Amino acid sequence: MNKTAFVTGASSGIGEATVTRLLADGYTVFAAARRMARMASLEKAGAILVPLDLTDDASIVAAVEAVRAQAGRFDLLVNNAGYGSYGALEDVPLDEARRQCEVNLFGLARLCQLTLPMMRTQKSGRIINITSIGGKMHEPFGAWYHATKFAVEGLSDCLRMEVKPFGIDVIIIEPGAIRTEWTDIAKDSLLERSGTTAYSSYARRHAAMFAQMDTSTMVSPPAVIASAIAKAASVRRPRTRYATGGGARPILFLRRWLSDRMFDRLMWRISQSAKPV
Repeated sequence: MNKTAFVTGASSGIGEATVTRLLADGYTVFAAARRMARMASLEKAGAILVPLDLTDDASIVAAVEAVRAQAGRFDLLVNNAGYGSYGALEDVPLDEARRQCEVNLFGLARLCQLTLPMMRTQKSGRIINITSIGGKMHEPFGAWYHATKFAVEGLSDCLRMEVKPFGIDVIIIEPGAIRTEWTDIAKDSLLERSGTTAYSSYARRHAAMFAQMDTSTMVSPPAVIASAIAKAASVRRPRTRYATGGGARPILFLRRWLSDRMFDRLMWRISQSAKPV
């Protein structure tokens, strides 16, 4: 049977690479994002484009209904859409904090709510949530981003147990450093929020560290994560978590074995390692 996949955040980076990989693997792929024009090449490759704004419930409902109407089933949900909103906690307006939660957490949860009835009827389906190593470790100036990723980790673990009796599985992908737009968005938001405040000298060094990632050999291409998603989607018994890409495993190893204070010192040193922008 030709399986149906729905991929959010498909207009660039990991989402775009995932759509391309799943098409090659024989899926009927619905590619969802706000920036429809950016997905023209995916449409030419065979993807079905769906407009999606994760801050708008009506948009989320309409996207799921589009899949229901055209495919009649929902085999794979890849919750990839998200962004990194950075800045000192003191400096980030709560409106922006709420938007970060809407996109990274509540929009993801709403998609799960709407697609699970179809999966339960089928007695099959997989939900793959893209979190981050940021869902298990911390750094300065990323409080709201890390909060959402920690939350998705916990949500996914609870959901996995709830839906197991219905033949549905939930898998977490934890990317490390990946060469996408994420880095520039995080850097720009950090400078906008904290580049001229009491935290400016520290925030600017952290932003410079983000800028260096563009040329770092440690950073992996999005295809690395797309491969992990494809594996998690196809193997008979997937792992509950796949940590992969740019330093993911070494950083998580250090987080596991270092004390909180020792890890604080390590991440602060990394944060302040570059000349301020």
